[in-house]
Amino acid sequence: MTEPLLSVRDLKKHYPIRKGLFNRQVSTARAVDGISFDIEKGETLGLVGESGCGKSTAASSVIHLEEPTSGEVIFNGNGREGATRDPDGTHPNDVTKFDDDEMMEFRRGAQMIFQDPSSSFDPRVSVGNAVGELLKIHGMSDRHRRRAIVEDLLERVGLSASDFDRYPHEFSGGQKQRIALARALVLNPDLIIADEPVSALDVSIQAEILSLINDLQDEFGLSLLFISHDMSVIRQISDRVAVMYLGEIVEIGPVEEIFTNPHHPYTEALLSSIPTPDPRASVGGIELKGTVPSPTNPPSGCRFHTRCHKVIQPDGIDIDQEDWRGLLNFRDKVTAGEVDVEDVRENIAASGTEPTNAEIRSEIRREFDIGETVGDPDLERTLSEALDLLIDEDDERAGEVLMDAITTPCAETDPGRTVHAADHESACLRHEGRATAEPNPVDD
Repeated sequence: MTEPLLSVRDLKKHYPIRKGLFNRQVSTARAVDGISFDIEKGETLGLVGESGCGKSTAASSVIHLEEPTSGEVIFNGNGREGATRDPDGTHPNDVTKFDDDEMMEFRRGAQMIFQDPSSSFDPRVSVGNAVGELLKIHGMSDRHRRRAIVEDLLERVGLSASDFDRYPHEFSGGQKQRIALARALVLNPDLIIADEPVSALDVSIQAEILSLINDLQDEFGLSLLFISHDMSVIRQISDRVAVMYLGEIVEIGPVEEIFTNPHHPYTEALLSSIPTPDPRASVGGIELKGTVPSPTNPPSGCRFHTRCHKVIQPDGIDIDQEDWRGLLNFRDKVTAGEVDVEDVRENIAASGTEPTNAEIRSEIRREFDIGETVGDPDLERTLSEALDLLIDEDDERAGEVLMDAITTPCAETDPGRTVHAADHESACLRHEGRATAEPNPVDD
């Protein structure tokens, strides 16, 4: 088995939250919280997830634009293949342990393409000099040779050699991204990390840039970490996909496996958001209802359980899944003090009649997508009691009643990784009991 070009193990990036006169740390934002993945030589791994899930922070930590909090980033490029661990357990190819000279060497082997090409170029420097600057930094003093290399690259990315002396404002967004590609390639790297490189471009230009990336990958034998929130783009460009949610990878596998047979509810929700070109198809998708958690205070257990449409019901309960999701959402809002009965009363009164308590109860049920009755007598009694307490303005007691009776295993147990097929894993309690993934192998 060949070693991967890049091996990321338990990578974390936490940001301290400081407040007060003495700037004391009061909390931590867990932007990236223990992710692991490999990228083989010549492979493209797509990293996908909503905005704010930690994708870009992961990229910055991998390429060491951000100092990781902990974890390993083992880079086996630049002729460093075949290295074994030192007696103390550290790896000589761990980027997080590199000194300045090793980091300079690492920069030759790994480059980054940023989301906004306009902000990544100095407007006072010609694009040719911006691309060639990397060659100068890495010791190529012959400016004629630098110019020849840059002009050749500009032509390879679909521009003209004569564009060398032009400035960034003279190019369109798509052309600037082509120049960014040339800059990433100028040191002949083994790995390119592309952070949302087409999200700011028109759809037609996106297709051109993605096709160009594919062609250049084949030509130069590149490995790619391609970051996007667009599942259709990920499917077009990737060999494998890692799905990220709130700082964690919840599913990873071959692109066709992920797209045709997803195993994590969050992956299902992302896939359902892909628009279809069929005008007769119904507009829809999975709507994620519930509380969006913060990385400064991630929920216990599965981090997705506060929004999951398949959140597990406890033993002895078997009601309509939409009612169950609604009950959990209602519980969370009540305990957070975010259910205002007076607002409900005023909304009903706007129709010209004084609302009854029964109408208030019915309206709250409707707001949380809870049916007229839930299919469990005990839960129905709990819900009715909580509604009565809210109407009587005893919000605290209502929250206690709901917290005692409405619980889910997803909030209590941290899901392990489950193997579904070759190289396809997910972290969801619904698959508990299947083959559990082996711990990531320690590189010998």
